[in-house]
Amino acid sequence: MTVAPLTVVVPLVAAGLLTAVAVRLNRAVAEVVALAATLATVTFCVILLARTASGSEVYWFGGWETHRGIAVGVAFVVDAFGAGLATLCSVLMVAALVLMWRYRDTDPPHFQTLMLLFLAGMVGFCLSGDLFNMFVFFELMSVAAFALAGYKIDEDEAVEGSLNFAVTNTIGSFLILTGIALVYGRTGALNLAQISEALAAGPSDGLVVVAFCLLAAGFFVKAAVVPFHFWLADAYAVAPTPVCLLFAGAMSELGIYAVGRIWFDGFADALVAHGDGLRTVLIVAGCLTALVGSVMCVLQDHIKRLLAFATIAYVGVFLIGLGLLGSDGVAGAAVYIVADGFGKAALFAAAGIVQHRRHHVSLRRLRSFGRGLPLTGVVWALGALSFAALPPFGSFFAKSLLEDGLSKEGYGWATAVLIATSALTAGAALRAGGAIFLGLGEGGPPEATEDETRSEEEAPPDRTPAVMFVPAVLLALAALAVGVVPGLVEAFEGAAVQFMNGSSYAGTVLQGGNAPPIEAGQAYSAPASAYVYSAIGALGAVIVAAAMLFGHRAPRSASRRLSRVGEWAVAPLRALHSGHIGDYVAWLVLGVGLLGGSFAIALQ
Repeated sequence: MTVAPLTVVVPLVAAGLLTAVAVRLNRAVAEVVALAATLATVTFCVILLARTASGSEVYWFGGWETHRGIAVGVAFVVDAFGAGLATLCSVLMVAALVLMWRYRDTDPPHFQTLMLLFLAGMVGFCLSGDLFNMFVFFELMSVAAFALAGYKIDEDEAVEGSLNFAVTNTIGSFLILTGIALVYGRTGALNLAQISEALAAGPSDGLVVVAFCLLAAGFFVKAAVVPFHFWLADAYAVAPTPVCLLFAGAMSELGIYAVGRIWFDGFADALVAHGDGLRTVLIVAGCLTALVGSVMCVLQDHIKRLLAFATIAYVGVFLIGLGLLGSDGVAGAAVYIVADGFGKAALFAAAGIVQHRRHHVSLRRLRSFGRGLPLTGVVWALGALSFAALPPFGSFFAKSLLEDGLSKEGYGWATAVLIATSALTAGAALRAGGAIFLGLGEGGPPEATEDETRSEEEAPPDRTPAVMFVPAVLLALAALAVGVVPGLVEAFEGAAVQFMNGSSYAGTVLQGGNAPPIEAGQAYSAPASAYVYSAIGALGAVIVAAAMLFGHRAPRSASRRLSRVGEWAVAPLRALHSGHIGDYVAWLVLGVGLLGGSFAIALQ
């Protein structure tokens, strides 16, 4: 039996069955069905990932294969990166469903149905070899995400955050669809491999550049690249914690994956002469995203918003890796996506425990109420260390690969951005841990909001249920394991070479040839400079955390002066994040214009 289609069919069928018998189901049955379908999907994805070691696989739906090099039907093309990302998404879905067992306001089977649709969209997107079907699966995922973000419909904040999410991402969808239309008009094809051959044989004119720009801009909206990022913090702050775990650990990363996929397997052969210009645009955009996300992360008092801006910061880091357009950068970004995905998911799980036990998400309020959760504090500390990219966490090796790639390509200055990102995000996480679990810092609670006074979880708040704590621990350990498992970094390097080989991809899909097996990279050992940079980032994180926790103890005149200078410096950035959807759309339009102009210069 062919495994590839089952990765999508199983969650879709399970969602349909839950909906069909909704009136006869109780919550326990709905949760068991959803978890069983997700575990089956994990199994299928792992099988596919194991098979990719011997080369990519192609599955043609309905048996509609190629005819004389023309793609007649729709295909799943399974390579190591696609199968690996699908596996990550499904594993995080298992953790989210387990966390959800004791959450209230998850009316069965509607919540479980949305989660299964979300899973089907993510997995189908990762495996699709057809540009339009990538759009379809992304939209399936997005519509489910809109509903999940605003699931607590009785809260005004949830409705507003979901609306911001839906409006901005729908505009991104229109950009993608317009780009697909232009590509189809030029090539008469939707299959990525056929698109690549048609574009390479034709002129690389303005239409091709505009099509790529629209596709990239649309996926940058989904990924929350600056200045398309404003929706993300609003959505993450109001979504149920298990949903936030998926959003931060998997969904944003899919936008970066999409840009890499359409470039290497669709546009690279046609625009290869302009690779240096594209490299500059992507790295600069990644650096800007990383810095904006990091600074905003430090400024947050709300736990979920803090982690949301950390997500934006690391989207910038992933984009820097992809922007290198080389095996070191792509492999580094891939390792970062996996390690950081588990690390952020662990932090969101820990945040859910804190909200359940202490009924607050404000750090200033939790300073008085958060102590007494030592094991949860350990999980939080592991997540913060992952942000700091300390060895032996997977993020350390990922950052080392990116630093190597930046140095080779002449962008060594961007290493400072990576260090600053690690220092600021880890510093913000350490400051939060000190306030929550040690009671450090300045108190004085702000006015409570609904999400500060109401637990999402229905178990007694005097204990932490195993279904909350165990997934948090396992996720934190997974972030560590990415850097500890022997040969894993080398496997990522080999998979990166395969991912970038557009000609091999086209031959496998259109000619039915056998894709070459993955050859693991040479044994990787981080250079001494990586340890130095890691130490600098960790020291910076400690300084940031200490300044925020103990700055109020400085002499009053100096403290006030520094506070005024800091507020003056960040006031414009705070003002941009106004919460008004009209402002966000205006910045989105401006971002499309800036990106289009940059691509026009770089790719012509």
